[in-house]
Amino acid sequence: MAKTRAGGGEGESRRSGEPDGSTGSEQTPAEQTPAEQVAELLKRAQNGFEIGEPLLDRLRTALMHQTELRSYRQRNDGRRPLRCNTYRHIFLLADGSSLVLYELEHDTGPQERFLYELYTDDGALDAAERRVHDRIGGGGIGPGSESEELPAWLAEELLLAMGPTRPRREYVSEASPDHARRLLRRAENADGPGEVVRELLQGALGHHIALITKPRRRATGRDATWCRFYEHAFLLEGGGEVSLWELEHNMTADGRLVCEVYLDEAEAEVAADRHARAQGVEL
Repeated sequence: MAKTRAGGGEGESRRSGEPDGSTGSEQTPAEQTPAEQVAELLKRAQNGFEIGEPLLDRLRTALMHQTELRSYRQRNDGRRPLRCNTYRHIFLLADGSSLVLYELEHDTGPQERFLYELYTDDGALDAAERRVHDRIGGGGIGPGSESEELPAWLAEELLLAMGPTRPRREYVSEASPDHARRLLRRAENADGPGEVVRELLQGALGHHIALITKPRRRATGRDATWCRFYEHAFLLEGGGEVSLWELEHNMTADGRLVCEVYLDEAEAEVAADRHARAQGVEL
């Protein structure tokens, strides 16, 4: 029987061993620099040449990256198990924006080893997934397919057990005032930090960006709700610190990805809940 699972676990790490007996990378994705992560993705991808060089140049200069399991499927009733996993690789750029690469991993080829494909948009990924699911057989993704979501209680328990994380801060001393200006310029919420904060951050001596893992439930499946929190910490003269909390989400009428910035973490949480209720989704 074939089953489809939709995932969204934070920080999903790649396995250290592959079916063909290789040992994989010596570093986990979390330990690699963004440039190293891009190089590894291109090295194993069959279609890496399809990714444009201008996009790759931007990805290599990212400040940080995160890997998540988007979905997986496995069929066990044939000669050998057939598997298909989709990963979402998120890269945070210096201007506060983010880029995404989708990686399709499957072992539906003639040999029992994983093959990898890279895509930059949902449409191309959808077509590739359907092609692989047709090879797996026994139902697939789409109307009338045999699919099964992870139980909501399991996803919630896993996230609660993981808990929030606060990475150790490593301040970057270059262009911190410019980073603050770009971040605040991108913000679309009217209730963000005021002029006093803007002027204060023009004297910032350093900044640090962290993706904050929160024990929150969120929608799963192919139209998953995209909701992330970033802390932008700024080091001030005299050793003081100011943090701005960025909420990046697609809980808009047209599904457009937007950025909002708040001076308080709780305000960002309240805004996320408010947008979720307006769109009829549960985080």
